[in-house]
Amino acid sequence: MKCDIKNKNQHPLGEHAKVYEVQEVFDKKRISKPESELEDLHRLDKKMEEMLCNRSKDFAEELLAGFKAIRQYPKSVTVFGSARTEPDTEHYDRARSVSGKICKEGFAIITGGGPGIMEAANRGSKEACGYSVGFNILLPNEQVINPYVTHGIDFEFFSSRKMALFFSAEAYLYFPGGFGTLDEFFQLVTLIQTKKAPTTPIILVGKDFWEPINETIKFTLRDKFKTISHADMNLYKITDDEDEILDIIRNAPLRGSY
Repeated sequence: MKCDIKNKNQHPLGEHAKVYEVQEVFDKKRISKPESELEDLHRLDKKMEEMLCNRSKDFAEELLAGFKAIRQYPKSVTVFGSARTEPDTEHYDRARSVSGKICKEGFAIITGGGPGIMEAANRGSKEACGYSVGFNILLPNEQVINPYVTHGIDFEFFSSRKMALFFSAEAYLYFPGGFGTLDEFFQLVTLIQTKKAPTTPIILVGKDFWEPINETIKFTLRDKFKTISHADMNLYKITDDEDEILDIIRNAPLRGSY
């Protein structure tokens, strides 16, 4: 096979290969990017900068509105779970039951304000105590705030809504859910693991759902790949026992972060 080399001094990887050289910087390696990619990144940064300048006030106002609402409830428990859970099912009924009991202990129930588990928790709280709090997300054709929310705020930004849901609760209950619930669970666990948030009870309700996930965490993350420690397994508790859930919440330290 004959190679057609126009310039014998040309780099064998091509004329622009030099920009991919690994460079030593403070004993760490980084890979340079070609200018064309950097220009694209700069254009993306410019769009993000423009969006932040135009919408940052809206974001801040949403977040402050959430904090202001929480301030009305010195003690609270945030409940997460699927919007697809139907009434008169095991997990819906448990969320409704335990939320009513938690409310009677003096803790406001706060949810994402939608249907499913969120509705069940708000329903239990309203039935037991006459009030419940929901932080609804505004979507084009989907979520509408459930009828059991007595104190609600509509959010346009997922990130500000999530920050408000994470803010200052004495405990967090996670019922079975989809990608959104898992995202909220793993993010909160990470914040506590990395000391970016105070240690707060995380209770996973629904053994049939959470125990298989816990097995993956235990044997894949902890044992096989060693990406978490044994101590990290203590960051959350799996239980369906409502008395145990209430006992954990009663003994949780008051956050007082508001």
